Amino acid sequence: MFTEYEIETMIELPEILEATQALKKDFCKNEAPYLEISDHDFFSLIMMAPTVGMALADGKVSLFEELALNKKARKLSKGGYFMKKDPVVYAMKFLLKKFDIWSEKFFEVLILAMHKSIDLSSLEKQDFNEDMEVSYPEYKKEVLNTPYILIRFIASFFLENDEEIISTNRHIGRSEYLRMLTIGEQLKLNKLPVFQMFCKTFDQKA
Repeated sequence: MFTEYEIETMIELPEILEATQALKKDFCKNEAPYLEISDHDFFSLIMMAPTVGMALADGKVSLFEELALNKKARKLSKGGYFMKKDPVVYAMKFLLKKFDIWSEKFFEVLILAMHKSIDLSSLEKQDFNEDMEVSYPEYKKEVLNTPYILIRFIASFFLENDEEIISTNRHIGRSEYLRMLTIGEQLKLNKLPVFQMFCKTFDQKA
């Protein structure tokens, strides 16, 4: 997942900062008028949106999922909030309640951030068949040939903590798996072979 320093670097890009500030103003006005949060921490909240969407795949968030979300949010916050209220954790409560209403706008900022960080269109392969079987060596090679920043985006969106992206020992519920595919499509990652291969590394469970 991203570090607070990588978040800081992205938020320094004028287009990303402008989009973040506009969404923060809109979100706070409609959902949390008394929320005090920096641009850095609000962009961290935006980065949490895909993970929040995954947690809501079954329609509710379990205590275990909430603890995992809070832990991830704290890692993205600017500075240390160990002994005091973390602004990203606090703001995330509002996003959890109205995710269906705000997810599209949050994802639009993420798409902008990815396009300002990397040329995604150059990584699309028109002849790639998403239904074909992919071997583990092929997946590892694709990851190694993919720009580092894109791997960081995918890992930050869909993996917990600092889990290794080159792995095949993952288990996921059917509803969460389908939600991951949907979010990938909303973020326009579904045309990238590395994302399609990444999804195949999960074993689905009922």
